[in-house]
Order: sequence, then C-alpha cells, then structure tokens
Amino acid sequence: MADERTAFVTGASGFVGGALAESLLADGWRVRALARSDGAAAKVAERGAEPVRGDLDDPGAIAAGADGCRVAFHAAALPAEWGSREEFERANVQGTGNALAGCREAGVERFVHVGTEAACFDMQPLVDIDETEPLKPGSKVLYSSTKARAEQLVVAANAPGFETVTLRPRLVWGPGDPNILPGFADAVETGRFTWVGDGRHLTSTTHIDNCVHGLRLAAERGRPGEAYYVTDGEPVRFRRFITDLLATRGVTPPDKNTPRIALRVLASTLESAWRAFPFPGDPPITRLAYFLIANEVTIDISKAREELGYEPRITVEEGLAALRKD
Repeated sequence: MADERTAFVTGASGFVGGALAESLLADGWRVRALARSDGAAAKVAERGAEPVRGDLDDPGAIAAGADGCRVAFHAAALPAEWGSREEFERANVQGTGNALAGCREAGVERFVHVGTEAACFDMQPLVDIDETEPLKPGSKVLYSSTKARAEQLVVAANAPGFETVTLRPRLVWGPGDPNILPGFADAVETGRFTWVGDGRHLTSTTHIDNCVHGLRLAAERGRPGEAYYVTDGEPVRFRRFITDLLATRGVTPPDKNTPRIALRVLASTLESAWRAFPFPGDPPITRLAYFLIANEVTIDISKAREELGYEPRITVEEGLAALRKD
C-alpha cells in the first residue's frame, strides 16, 4: 500500500530535485531518490534522503525505488546548451518514458513532471504566454524539442489511478543554482558576455523556493493531465535582473551589445558548423543561449493561482538580498 508521506524523486542530486527533496524532508516526509552514481548517492544521502541506485535507462530500478510511494517527482533531465541528439533523446524523452513506466508499475498514484517554458520555444519570443501556448516538439533547439516530447508522454500517460501533472517554472535561480549565475559570471570573466540589443526586454523568473512551492502544490491540487506555469510574479527587465544577480558575486557585466538578429544567425550558423565538423568543445553561442539572453519571455500564471492556490513565496528583491548575504 502506498505511503501518503513517502515520495520518489528523480534528479534529487541536482538543483530543483535537491531543493524539493530538502523541502519534503523538512516537513517530515520520507524521500527515496534515484541515484545513478556513487557521487549522486552521496549527495542524496547528505540531504537526508534514501538513495536508490539506478538510472533513467532502467524502468525496473525506477519501479523498485518508487515502490510504496504515492507520489513521484520527475526532476531529472539534460538541461544542457549543447549535446548530441542521442544524448537529449535518451535523457529527456526515453528517460521520461522510463520514469513513467517504472512509477506506473510501482503503483504511484500521482506523477509530477518538471517541465519548462522552453518546450514552447522555436526561435521566437514568448510574450505573455499561458498554458494554451502549443508545445514545439519540432523545435530546432534540441532541449526544447525533447522537453516538449517528454511532456507529451506525460500527458498521454495520465489515466485513472495514475495521474500526471506538469509544472513549468521559468529561469530557476537562487541558492545552489549551478547554471544561471555561474554561467553568466563565467561569460563575463572570460570576455564572452554581451547584451542583446540593450538587454531591456522583459523576462519572467522563478526563485527556487517558488519552484518547490509550485511542485508541492501540483502534487496536492493539480488537475490530472494538466500543466501549470509558476514564476516570481511580475516580469522584470532582463538587464536589471542579470546585473543585480551578478552583483551578488561581485561581478559587473560590460556594456557590450550585439543585435538580436546577428546573434540568432550566429547561433544557428555555429551549431550547424559544429554538427558538420568535429570541432572540439561546445559552440561559443548556441540556440538555447540565444533563447535565454535575447528573447522576451513573459508568462501568465493565472491558472496556477486559480487552480493550485499558488502565490510566490519570495520576491525577486528578497531572493537577491538573501544571495548578497551568503
């Protein structure tokens, strides 16, 4: 019989999954977490969760880990800027399919998938979108296309006794962030940083505490088969947000600008060249990076507010102030 207070989490050695596991544990839940390596198992154990050895290639290991859990959270994914089609397919599409199959076999009743607004991106801005914006499984951005297809699998798997819900946070940041702040800081320090246009387009953001809050609400109140966006509330100016975020590390971005169309062409050209020839490393700019830094992405969270009772628990200003104190 499923335990109401035991959760299974994939990706618990990472940013979102780890923060979620810590939140559940702090509230007295038992957390079992998939761990594909000794290092991941150690991170999971340090957080107080029970590591379950296995990976997303193995539905049997997932089923064993999820056995006895009423709810599962699927936070594992490949959120990389660059990689082979096979790598993205294996992690984001096949991995999600295996997570669904394993959790269904284990008798999990509620499966919460960590989605992304990037699943709707195909080289155009996303302005004031909501959950009616179509997924883009044919996107030229491999992360976007594979996360879109993963979400389609989640929706298709929804059934009586095995309810699936997707939560889509946008640009997750805060303590423990391994991507946004470190990535921008490295770009500044290595001379690769540029604003696109003047950088004053609007962007929605999601502090990690707000993301975790949304995931837990999705598990409790989300309608089966539905997706929900969560953010920090009102959008902010991209340039102001990144400048303030970098300032928490003592880093000041240069006043360097690149035209939006120029960066779009450059990203597409470089990716094509890197696919055609065996150049070492990653392209200097990718289509996913172009999505992140060059496009307005603003999101309407009315559905989460109305159906989940979601409200941001921490503002952008409060989150930045906490980072400055660290």
